[in-house]
Amino acid sequence: MKLLYKFNLVLLLIFALGGYTTAQLTRTVLQDNAQREVVSHASLMMEAAMAAREYTTNEVKPLLAEGLKTAFLPQSVPSYAATQSFSKLHAAHPDYSYKEAALNPTNPRDRVVDWEADVVQRFRDHADLKEVTGQRQATSGPSLYLARPIRISDGRCLACHSTPAAAPDTMKALYGTNNGFGWKLGEVVGSQIVSVPLAVPQREAERAYSLIMGGMALTFAVILVAVNALFYLLVLRPVNRIARIADAVSGGRLDVEHFDVRGKDEIAVLSNAFNRMRRSLEKAMAMLA
Repeated sequence: MKLLYKFNLVLLLIFALGGYTTAQLTRTVLQDNAQREVVSHASLMMEAAMAAREYTTNEVKPLLAEGLKTAFLPQSVPSYAATQSFSKLHAAHPDYSYKEAALNPTNPRDRVVDWEADVVQRFRDHADLKEVTGQRQATSGPSLYLARPIRISDGRCLACHSTPAAAPDTMKALYGTNNGFGWKLGEVVGSQIVSVPLAVPQREAERAYSLIMGGMALTFAVILVAVNALFYLLVLRPVNRIARIADAVSGGRLDVEHFDVRGKDEIAVLSNAFNRMRRSLEKAMAMLA
């Protein structure tokens, strides 16, 4: 195998190993960044929901106090307010959603589905758990969810949710007496769940990955061509010329051109040594003649 082929084989092996390692690290970092971005969006949505709940409790409900005496107004319920505000976002962006999923909700639309029930049960089984993130496959593609427990920490909630007899008649007239009762203080009855699509940030991560790896491949190709050109010009061509002259001299052709290289590199040292050997050989042959 020629020296140039060996040289290129070593370079290709080095580039392949470096490229594979870089590709794995780059993909991991980009995917992690994409997931962190999605979690950040989900956290922001969750904080917006909490702000809507707090605003309803502190500012809206007191204004509706008189109306609540004659009719139950869902707008006074913090969970209803948060869900309704996010329904507008969901209408414009169907892949984004917010739900206060409960095992036994007053409003049937808040009842848990299969995977939401698993999330709520996890909070019920682990009392110290404050937040859960995970992925699921939605109809539009992969989705990340962020969940926090709904725990009955305020005894005032039990005025509407302990027993049907204790609940306001106006609420029972609107929702009936079959759902939303039997809650206990300190119990986890549901979970706030924000769902954010993963497809868009993942596509952006893949696009960035393709651009980075494409740029690296192009850089490796340019380096390979440049190194090969330099290796040929600085090493192979002088060595081939020395070999051709040495072959001619060994065959008795003393009139072949001299090989002169200026400089102090290894090729110049080899050239000077070869020329000294050639002059010595010429003198020896002249003496024999």
